[in-house]
Amino acid sequence: MRDAFGLETPAADLWQEYVDRVAAAVTCRPEVLEGLARLRAAAWTIGVITNGAGDIQRAKLAATGLADLVDGVAVSGDLEIRKPDLRLFELAATRCGVSLADGGWMVGDNPAGDIGGGRQAGLRTIWLRGRPWPDGLPAAHHVVEDVTDALAILLTKE
Repeated sequence: MRDAFGLETPAADLWQEYVDRVAAAVTCRPEVLEGLARLRAAAWTIGVITNGAGDIQRAKLAATGLADLVDGVAVSGDLEIRKPDLRLFELAATRCGVSLADGGWMVGDNPAGDIGGGRQAGLRTIWLRGRPWPDGLPAAHHVVEDVTDALAILLTKE
């Protein structure tokens, strides 16, 4: 590819520019970062399970400040599997230094991927309402309108 000056631009450079721009376009509200910091202070282990390209997802976590608040990350693009695949949940638990057998929580906005996958992994679930709920999918343990509501629920749990 050629840039605006007619010079060859390697595809890797273009991809990195794209990753950087995507990361720069995302933010995380301060109250969410504060809530996660409170969970960490209360000895919670925090993991991220996300579908997408690994370099983009990690760049977004770093850009928002979330990377400093989590113990482990599992990105579907690194493994060519996607939520609700149980292996992604197992990988996240391993990277957090815990086992799914220990229990835990999954918070997410995707009914099938997050809530269905979390339930399949033996986790309690909190659904961030937004997308339509599919017929036949068991209900989430809690339903909230905002992630801060999910954080408040978790802060009352052991």
